[in-house]
Amino acid sequence: MAAKVLIVTGDAAESLEVFYPYQRLREEGYEVHIAAPSRKTLQFVVHDFVDGFDTYTEKPGYTWPADVAVADVDPADYVALVIPGGRAPEYLRNNADVQRIVAHFFELDKPIAQICHGPLISLVGGALAGRRTAAYPALEPDVVAGGAGYVDGEAVVDGVVVSARAWPDHPGWMRAFIEVLRDKAPVE
Repeated sequence: MAAKVLIVTGDAAESLEVFYPYQRLREEGYEVHIAAPSRKTLQFVVHDFVDGFDTYTEKPGYTWPADVAVADVDPADYVALVIPGGRAPEYLRNNADVQRIVAHFFELDKPIAQICHGPLISLVGGALAGRRTAAYPALEPDVVAGGAGYVDGEAVVDGVVVSARAWPDHPGWMRAFIEVLRDKAPVE
């Protein structure tokens, strides 16, 4: 049986930040499950960077079914966690089951990949306090207020936590995360 990786996300997640790790981890031989507030078809979004705009633009993206509701997740069944960005982390961070899942991975020092707005979830409960993390640059004040060090980098590794700013960082981010996984939780 292949080792399992959990992606926690929801509606308005950035399409690329869900699908790139989903496909890359499957390519490595991991079984990947997507968990969301409910088991339904999720509506992802596409964020793009346009000259002249002060921030990113957003358009409807792909839809994809969640495999499991977060309330039904036993995090002990998974060797690693991925937290994509987009707007989903804004509301997921308030979900007690998401907090329970994320706390499990931090407490047991299991590999965690987070990108873009994903650290908003890890900041809840102080999980990032004393760590270094990348995030979407506009989140630097949130990261610092949460007791973490903000790093403007494409693949920031702090122990088993691998973070990045946004989808343009995917190659470096996933390359670093795969290295951590191969060391801590190899495919069986």
